[in-house]
Parts: sequence; structure tokens; C-alpha cells
Amino acid sequence: MRIPPLYEKPGWQRFFAGVAVGALISWFVFLYQFGVLQEEQLLLITKQQGDIKILEEYRDTLLSDKEKLNEENKKKLKIQEFKIDIIKNKKNNLDSFITHSLRTAVKEDLNHLIGEDVESISNTKELLIKAIENKTYEIDEKKYKLQVYVIVMGTTLEITLKIELVK
Repeated sequence: MRIPPLYEKPGWQRFFAGVAVGALISWFVFLYQFGVLQEEQLLLITKQQGDIKILEEYRDTLLSDKEKLNEENKKKLKIQEFKIDIIKNKKNNLDSFITHSLRTAVKEDLNHLIGEDVESISNTKELLIKAIENKTYEIDEKKYKLQVYVIVMGTTLEITLKIELVK
């Protein structure tokens, strides 16, 4: 068997020449696009490195300011979190959803006290008690009032409350 002599026919010669020229052109297009994309990536990386450097300086400044404030306020205790306990009355027969809703509502009301001095809050303890007791909480179309039973102050403000159903 013999391979047919296709190299002598001009149609096949043009086809192979077109394949070779197309491969060269596509290679140059690929190199151009790759270079353009790499240049964009390089610009993006240098911009991000500059941003990182600026943000690290900003972070270091904030950390040093925080350390200075901590040294100034070492002697002062601050409220960091709340612990709210609710005493259930057996006659009310409340489920856990209502107690949880009341607990979160009181936490939302007292959320502005986080970071305040324990001393200043203890001076206005009566105001805090009245603020909790005078508010009516409505859950599932029923109104509830809370009565402050115990308040313990420290870095954690612990409040024990009794629930009363308002009719």
C-alpha cells in the first residue's frame, strides 16, 4: 500500500499552509491577550499591596489607641454583657418562647449600657429598675410587665425578673 501523494495537490497545500498561518496568528493573539491580562493582574496586585500597607498602618494606630485607653481605664470596670433570668409564675403557665422573647426584648432595651462604667450605672440603678418595670411588653397579643427581683452589678449585669400578665 502506498500513501496517496496529497502534497502535490494545490488544494491540500493551501489547507496545510492555512493551518500553519492560523496557528501562528492564534499563538500571537494568545501571547498578546496573556500579556494584557498579566499586566492588569500586576496592576491589581500592586494596588492591593498598597491598600494592605495603609490598612495595616491604620490597624496599628487603632491598636495603640486601644492600648492607651485600656491603660487609662484599667481602674474602671465596664459592663460587658447581660445575664437576664426570668422567674416563672406557676399561675401564668408561660412557655419558653414567651420567656425568650421577653429576655431578648429586655436585652435590646439595655443594649446601650454595654461599655458604660459600673459605677455610673450603680448610681442610676433606681432609674434602670423603673425603666424596666414601667415598660409593657406585648407578645402574641398579650401584654406583660416585668418586676425587677434582683440586680447584681459587675462586668456582667445580672438581672432577675418576675413576669406579670397585664389584663
